[in-house]
Amino acid sequence: MIKSPPPDSLLFSTFSDGYDDEVVPMDDAEKQWDQLKCNGFEALIDLIVSTANKQYIVYTMLLPWVVAVACELHLPSAPLWIHPVMFLDIYYYYYNGFANVIGNDSEGSIQLRGLPLLLATCDLPSFLLASNPYAFVHPKFQAQLEALEKESNPRVLVNTFDELEPEALKALEKHNLVAVGPLVPYAILDGRDLSNGSKNYIKWLNLKSKSLVIYVSFGSLLVLKKQQMEEIACGLLDFGRPFLWVIKAKENGEEEKLSCGEESEQMGMIVPWCSQVEWFDQGTNAKLIEDVWKTGVRVTMNKDGIVEGDEIKRCLELVVGDGERREASKRNAKKWKELAMKAANEVGSSSYNNLKAFVDGIDEVNVVVKRV
Repeated sequence: MIKSPPPDSLLFSTFSDGYDDEVVPMDDAEKQWDQLKCNGFEALIDLIVSTANKQYIVYTMLLPWVVAVACELHLPSAPLWIHPVMFLDIYYYYYNGFANVIGNDSEGSIQLRGLPLLLATCDLPSFLLASNPYAFVHPKFQAQLEALEKESNPRVLVNTFDELEPEALKALEKHNLVAVGPLVPYAILDGRDLSNGSKNYIKWLNLKSKSLVIYVSFGSLLVLKKQQMEEIACGLLDFGRPFLWVIKAKENGEEEKLSCGEESEQMGMIVPWCSQVEWFDQGTNAKLIEDVWKTGVRVTMNKDGIVEGDEIKRCLELVVGDGERREASKRNAKKWKELAMKAANEVGSSSYNNLKAFVDGIDEVNVVVKRV
């Protein structure tokens, strides 16, 4: 939830997902989606009708029912794509004649028109692969893209900037992809401290030399297997540099106990947070990071799907050890950081101009809310 009051011009509104009693059918994802669609559709219509007349709906991924709301009220709309543009391009090709090529889990590589790289199976979004266990998500992505196809001049706001993904932004001829990123809290651009709660790790970091500490985090959904966590710990310890490792607690709230926990605490600092999904976008992100932006290297899993400690140590030596690979990664990281800051923080930058043109286009449309 929001910890500070929003600006006066920004209104937050919530609606029920249909499970106010907190009894959610975790084994029936399709039912959850249907319930969210049913409740969200009516709630969003009521919210829009009760506010100002002149409006434009911007919605994020996997909410194709919002397009139906826009049609119901005769309002223009545009999706906000929050992943790299290459994802959108790959999804588009998948649902437009390339499903058999992209989703067959083959060992070869494919080349998609307009994209700068050959893509192997491990480089593709996992939701599109035949081995994907989350088939219920497919219709949501497909419905979102089909909704765009029905528009005469579909526009998609994307969380990137022109310099970061120039080829991917131009790959889809029928769609106007508008780069408005990077979308980050303004406090980051302003140099303010975003840390919440305990400041212990800040104090710990301040005791270390600049660029010495290795930061380890895995994002927002899944908890890693204990075997994988043990291998990560071994790799970090063998490399011998201090580290800050953010670990999500287990579902029962307990923290995972590692066999080398005492040794890890001597070398680094482990703090609680949330973990990251191992699937969906990570393969494609890894491809971009290693082969396009050239700011890191990709780890290789063993036959059991585990990244072993020796492999983690090998990659750490390449990226933060001594050698040209490390220097090249640092140069590239600095370059992309500066370009990202410029795109997000400067009047006249590419993202500023793109967003201004988008908003000016809204102002030119005389939109009146009308329910049919």
